[in-house]
Amino acid sequence: MKLQNNSLSPVDRRIQERDHVLKKIRGHRLTQETDHLQKKPREHRRLACDSFPHTGKTRQTQGLLNTLTILLSTLLLALTSAHAAPEIGQPAPDFTVSDSNGKTHHLADYKGKFVVLEWLNHGCPFVAKHYNSGNMQSLQKKYTDAGVVWLSIISSKPGSQGHETPDEANQSKVQKKSAASAILLDEDGTVGRLYAAKVTPHMFIINPQGTLIYAGGIDDKKSTDIADIDAAKNYVAQALDEALAGNAVTKPTFQPYGCSVKY
Repeated sequence: MKLQNNSLSPVDRRIQERDHVLKKIRGHRLTQETDHLQKKPREHRRLACDSFPHTGKTRQTQGLLNTLTILLSTLLLALTSAHAAPEIGQPAPDFTVSDSNGKTHHLADYKGKFVVLEWLNHGCPFVAKHYNSGNMQSLQKKYTDAGVVWLSIISSKPGSQGHETPDEANQSKVQKKSAASAILLDEDGTVGRLYAAKVTPHMFIINPQGTLIYAGGIDDKKSTDIADIDAAKNYVAQALDEALAGNAVTKPTFQPYGCSVKY
């Protein structure tokens, strides 16, 4: 840069030139520092992008994908945890469970015999209708005397309505004069879910070949009124009578009714 003042002494001129050079140097350094500070955030952003590639819109997309992944995982877990209802005419799902006396029951051990599965909850008014009237006990006695295995199953979880300890189940069996072959304690709900048992009483009949031949309600009167029993069409009795006589079951399903199973 050409100096404008020619009246300065040589010494002053040298001082001025020195100051001018120093100013340029300081200015250049300041420019470099400013540029570095301006570039630094970009470098940090670039490093962040390299380390965490899902930024901006990409991060939003990844967030959506993560949400969908969680939802799909939950759905798959639900699907794998759930059991489809067993189908009439198909093999009945096998199970192993202990009764109120500690005896282990395997469904497969009863092949060659008719088996009735009755979902039980003595706290349910629909169940009370059939036990307080003696209707359920009469069915149990009639068909167990004919060689049918009758298994009452309690799937209520601990702390819920209908749950019973082994001692309580044995006491209830005596008090209610149950003629069931055994009271099975399914407190973790494994057997109930295996059969997709929805209510108490939910009834299932299995033939000697291990095939499911009836699933549904005990009769066609969806009430808690004992007076309705005499006029009701008992589909469990009908199915057993037909099957024991060697005939096909004419009504293999009917809508179950009662209290929800307390899983």
